[in-house]
Amino acid sequence: MAESRSNRAAVQATNDDASASKLSCVKKGYMKDDYVHLFVKRPLRRSPIINRGYFSRWAAFRKLLAQFLESGISSNETAQPKKQILSLGAGFDTTYFQLLDEGKAPFLYVELDFKEVTSKKAAVIENSSQLRDKILGANSSISVEEGQVLSDHYKLLPVDLRDIPKLRDVVSFAGMDPSLPTFIIAECVLIYLDPDSSRAIVNWASKTFSTAVFFLYEQIHPDDAFGHQMIINLESRGCALLSIDASPTLLAKERLFLENGWQRAVAWDMLKVYGSFVDTQEKRRIERLELFDEFEEWHMMQEHYCVTYAVNDAMGIFGDFGFTRGSRESMNISSAMSP
Repeated sequence: MAESRSNRAAVQATNDDASASKLSCVKKGYMKDDYVHLFVKRPLRRSPIINRGYFSRWAAFRKLLAQFLESGISSNETAQPKKQILSLGAGFDTTYFQLLDEGKAPFLYVELDFKEVTSKKAAVIENSSQLRDKILGANSSISVEEGQVLSDHYKLLPVDLRDIPKLRDVVSFAGMDPSLPTFIIAECVLIYLDPDSSRAIVNWASKTFSTAVFFLYEQIHPDDAFGHQMIINLESRGCALLSIDASPTLLAKERLFLENGWQRAVAWDMLKVYGSFVDTQEKRRIERLELFDEFEEWHMMQEHYCVTYAVNDAMGIFGDFGFTRGSRESMNISSAMSP
C-alpha cells in the first residue's frame, strides 16, 4: 500500500528541486558553488526561509565532512592519509568538484544513484569542459548510455541501492577499500525507501567499512500538525516517505544505526544544529543577506529535519568527531562559502 504512494520518477525529481534550491542560495551569496548552475535548466528564486534552511543543511554537512577529512592527521604529519567518500543517491551534487578546487579532495570519491539520474549527470559532465577537464585522464571514461563516469579518483555509477548484492558489487568495482576511512552520505535518500531496505543499507555499510562516518539528513516528526502536512504535501507529488514511521524521532534515528552494527550515533534536529553547531561567524554573515521575518515557521521547519551521524572507529581516529567537538574550529569554511 505504501509503495503506491511513491513514484520513482517523482522521487528522482526531488534531485532537481535540491539543485534549484542550492543555486538559489549560491546566487544570493549564502555559499560558493561554481558548478551547480550546470545542472539547473530553470533557475528559481527561493524564499528566504528555504534559502536559510538549505544553507544550514549544507553548512552542517560541510563542517562534519571537514572534521572527517582532518581526522587522523597529527600536527607533525604533512601527508594526507588516504580517505574515501561514498555518496548514496548522489543526484546532481557537486561536492567532489568543490573539494577538488579547495585542495581537499579525498583519494577516492564514489557517487551512486539510479541509472536515470547518473545518465543525466554523465551527460552534463561530458558536455561541460568545466567538469570534464577535472576528471579526464589516461584512465578515465564517460558513458552516458551506461550512466557512468570512471576516473582514477572519481566514479559515478548506476545502482538500485535496495539491491544489496548489486550495491556490494558496484562498490567493489569502484575500487573502494573497506579498510580506508570512509565518509558515507545519504541526504533525503533512505527515507524514500521501505524500512527493510533502509535498515539493510545501514547494516551493509557498517559490516563493510570498519572505520567510517555515516552522514544522514532527513525528515522527522510526522505525527504533529506540521509533520502531517509535510507528509501530505510530499505524497501529493508521489514522494512518500516510506521509512519515516520506522524512525520518526531523533532517538529512533540513532537506534537505526546502533541496532545495525554502528558503534555510536548522534541525532540533532536542524534547529539545534543551526543554533549550536553551524559557525557563529557564518550565521552572522548569511543573516544579513535577506530580510527574514518567518521565525515561527523557521522553528517548525527546522524541528522537522535532522542530521544523524554514526561512527565506526576501528582505527581510533574519530575520538573527537561530531557536534560537540572542542571549541577549536575544525575548518575555516568561510573560504568555501564566500562568493
